[in-house]
Amino acid sequence: MTRCLSRWTTAAVLWVAFTSVAGAETLVATVEQWGLLGSWAIDCTARPDRDKGALLTYEIRKDGRVMYRRNFGDARDENEVVSATVSDDGLINVMVYFPSLQQTREFGLLISKQGSLRAIYNRSERGVYTIKDGKYVATGALTPAQQRCD
Repeated sequence: MTRCLSRWTTAAVLWVAFTSVAGAETLVATVEQWGLLGSWAIDCTARPDRDKGALLTYEIRKDGRVMYRRNFGDARDENEVVSATVSDDGLINVMVYFPSLQQTREFGLLISKQGSLRAIYNRSERGVYTIKDGKYVATGALTPAQQRCD
């Protein structure tokens, strides 16, 4: 009985280790193939600013983690991308864990034929939207197009 339990335990540990590595590889492949990696801003020549536009960067660390960095000029943070999937309509759905907010947010991004990036939705893990259907919920204004800066 102990030997059988030991085999099951070993198998479970190997399965968890394999799925974690496979998941990380899938995440990296998704953001690379979709074209998300790099820095994005409304105006790449302007200094990052909370009101006029942040510099947003997606990168792969040496340890294989995908990170999302935000530079608002007066404040910066770095957060881990925990998943990314691409829907049939070409939208990339990204989930990011924000330790400072103690929450995970999900947002959908779309690249236009001209190469600009737009936020289509942004919602909390509780389903509260700040961006919905490409518009800011608070104002109804369209989300601006962001350009690749690197």
